[in-house]
Amino acid sequence: MQCIYRPADMAEATLLAGVLADHHIRCHVSGGYLQGAIGDLPVHDLLGLWVADEDSSRSLELIHAYLSASPVGDDDLEAPRS
Repeated sequence: MQCIYRPADMAEATLLAGVLADHHIRCHVSGGYLQGAIGDLPVHDLLGLWVADEDSSRSLELIHAYLSASPVGDDDLEAPRS
């Protein structure tokens, strides 16, 4: 297994693990329980997304695509047709 990404927080870790799961890539989030120990541990690099070696390339592509996507605004939405 390889650690392919270090999320900023548990919300980002959970969201990205869901993105990978949607593409049938199994993922393990490490360090999730360490969040409660902040104060005793360094605040950065607690979390990691781990995938099987054979899934690392595709996982990195998916994470990069998600992180570089632009949000959709109200102006980008198509008006409903009647």
